[in-house]
Amino acid sequence: MQLLLVEDDLPLASSLRQALQKTGYAVNHVGTGNSALHAVKVERPDIVVLDIGLPDIDGIAVLKKLRATDKTLPVLLLTARDSVDDKVVGLDSGADDYLAKPFEMTELFARLRVLERRLSTVKTSEITIGQVCLDTVDQRVTFHGQELELARKEYMLLKSLMENAGRVMTRPTLENRLYSWGEEVSSNAVEVHIHHLRKKFGNDFIKTIRGVGYKLDAAQV
Repeated sequence: MQLLLVEDDLPLASSLRQALQKTGYAVNHVGTGNSALHAVKVERPDIVVLDIGLPDIDGIAVLKKLRATDKTLPVLLLTARDSVDDKVVGLDSGADDYLAKPFEMTELFARLRVLERRLSTVKTSEITIGQVCLDTVDQRVTFHGQELELARKEYMLLKSLMENAGRVMTRPTLENRLYSWGEEVSSNAVEVHIHHLRKKFGNDFIKTIRGVGYKLDAAQV
C-alpha cells in the first residue's frame, strides 16, 4: 500500500514515515501543497495523509484541488485544529477521515486500515484464502494454523495480493506498493519476493498471468 504523506513538520514527518514503513506501508513524503498536487498527478498513491497547516497552500485548498480531478482517492486529514467547525469543513471538502494532533500512532494505523478496506475486496482485518490467514492488525500470517515469519517486503506483497484477491496486480503496481521513492529496486525484485512466497505457500497459491502480473484466486480451498 503506497501512502503519500504531506507534512511540513520534518521531525514529525520522519517519525511518521518510519512508523508507517515498519507497519508495512511504502511511504513517500512531501512538505508542501504544490508538491503534493504534483506528486499525485505524476503517480497516484493509494492513500494521501494530508496535513492542513502547510506553508504554501492550506491543506483544505489542496484537498479541494484533488477532489476536482479525483473523487475517489482516499484522503486522511491531519490537523492541530480540533474544533467541530474545522472537522465539518474538512469532511465537507471531501476528506474521508480527520485526525487531530496530537494522536496515538495506533489510532492512525486503525484509521488507515479502515481506508484500506474500502479499497480492498475484503472488509475485515483478517483475510483468509485457502489455508493462508493474514491479520492486518497484528501483522501475523499463518499457514495451516502455524504462524510463519515473513520478511517485511514479503508481508507487504502478500497483503497486497490477498487484499485484492481475484484482481490481476501488475508488476509496476506491486513495485509501487512495496517501495518508496529513492529505494533501490532491482529489475526482478517482485519476482524474487513471489518466489520466496511460493516456497512457503506452494507454487499454485500465487498465479502468474503471463505478460501482465500476478493474482490470487479468492476461492482457493
